[in-house]
Amino acid sequence: MNDRYDAGSAGYEADQYELVGYDEYGQPVYRQVPPQQQQPQQQYDPYAQQGYGYDPYATGRQQPVPPYDPYGSGDTGQQPTTPAYDPYGTGTHQQQHHGGHSAPYDPYGRTATSGQQQRVAEQTAYIPQQAGPVEEPVAQGRGDGDYHTEQFAFVEEPNQDSEDVIDWLKFTENRTERREEARRRARARVIALVVVLAIAAAGGVGYLWYAGKLPGLSASDDKTDTATPVGAQKRDVIVVHLHNTKSGGTSTALLVDNATTQQGTTVLMPNSLALSGDDGSTTTLAKSVDDDGSSGTRDAIDTVLGTEIQGTWRLDTPYLQNLVDLVGNIEVDTNADVPDPDAKSKGAAPLVRKGKAQTLSGKTAVAYATYQGSGEAQNAQLERFGQVMQAVLRKLTSDTQGATTTVQTLGMIIEPPLTDKDLGAFLAKLADLAKGGDYKTAMLPVQTDGTLSAQASASVVKDVLGGTAKSPSKDAAVRVSVRNASGVKDNTNEARVVLLNGGFTFLEGGTGSTAATSEVVYADAADKDDATEVAKTLGLSSGAVGKGEVSGNADVSVILGQDYKPSSS
Repeated sequence: MNDRYDAGSAGYEADQYELVGYDEYGQPVYRQVPPQQQQPQQQYDPYAQQGYGYDPYATGRQQPVPPYDPYGSGDTGQQPTTPAYDPYGTGTHQQQHHGGHSAPYDPYGRTATSGQQQRVAEQTAYIPQQAGPVEEPVAQGRGDGDYHTEQFAFVEEPNQDSEDVIDWLKFTENRTERREEARRRARARVIALVVVLAIAAAGGVGYLWYAGKLPGLSASDDKTDTATPVGAQKRDVIVVHLHNTKSGGTSTALLVDNATTQQGTTVLMPNSLALSGDDGSTTTLAKSVDDDGSSGTRDAIDTVLGTEIQGTWRLDTPYLQNLVDLVGNIEVDTNADVPDPDAKSKGAAPLVRKGKAQTLSGKTAVAYATYQGSGEAQNAQLERFGQVMQAVLRKLTSDTQGATTTVQTLGMIIEPPLTDKDLGAFLAKLADLAKGGDYKTAMLPVQTDGTLSAQASASVVKDVLGGTAKSPSKDAAVRVSVRNASGVKDNTNEARVVLLNGGFTFLEGGTGSTAATSEVVYADAADKDDATEVAKTLGLSSGAVGKGEVSGNADVSVILGQDYKPSSS
């Protein structure tokens, strides 16, 4: 049987080996004990400080063991003469005898560049049957030095700079959020403002449209409400008769309040308008006012125009003067110079001057409203009356109670069914429309014979009054206009009775300068026989009949001269 270790072949004694530790692979590491250094085995001292080597089998004195350097990169100083252990048997180590130095141990078979090794801190030999200490990996250096983990600091805990960075990020994030929130609030306010303005604009336009005050769409632009049929629109109508208490004569107008279109209108009615009398005969508006009174004239107007008049307002010139004074004078664009009736000389200054925005008192307003110049038609005077009425409505209060008080202050006698409260409320509504510009004045177009043309009168009768023109038929009794030129006032009434008894319609033609002979005139040849019959009825000779110009809406005109004898008729 062979021993564990053979004796040396060069005269050396059998080599003694002792365990000095374990390498990193867990293999035991031994060293040869020279003969001269072998000592009797001593008792193991686990706390001995004589180096790192531990030989559980040694019988002699334990020698100090140099630190174990597996990488051979350090220099541990002088070492005892020991053979370098080569666990892999590569034969790269050299061994010196008799106290010589041995080459550094390199477990990976690399030759050390220096004969010295650096002492590796905390390096100990492994002891059998005992777990070795946990080794920290040693970084292999490049070149002449090694780098260890303690040379690199990897700090994971945040320092003051990182805290500042986090705070800055939070600040910028909060600032950005505040800016975005401010932008969102600003956009929301702008959108809300736009919506409010759009709603306000739509409401304003809607109100103006409803009130008829939009340019081009308002009722004041002579346009009616197309949403409601003309005939179905709600209207309140009152007829006003201006009686001239000084010189006689009347002026008539219709005051219209269209509640549907919010439009007020004064419709001027010429005195020559043909109406049907109580007995079915044809008469004129002026004659009807004088003879038939308010009630009969109102019914006759409703028949001709197809209207429904709620009441009659009789306005004598003294009351008109008081009304203008109560509202505090009026302004009118006058179209003529009105002479002063009380002036003693012809060259006196006019009472009313022609011009824009003339201020009229009660007296001058009456003079202007009743003035008819020489050679002017009655329509010219009627237009002036309409100007005064609209100017009065502009100055009258829009308050119902205030307008009623004004009416009551005048002390007029209001004809039933109209009352002072009804008239005050009605005038207050018209005053409100006149102040807002929703008021106009229109002339009723009457033909020379006093009748109404459906086409010509449609703009007033149909659109303003909502009615239908129904003039008396021409097949009715012959209309005879009588002008008294005999110088006897009663002859007019005598002729009227005779003509009515003869089946003719009597029309008042006024009085004229004295004429010696009477005349009976017809304009149309078809009326010649009627003219001859009129002359016979009045007791005039057939020689008085002739063709000529007929006044007004009469079929035959009669001029009573001094030869007219009522007793002979």
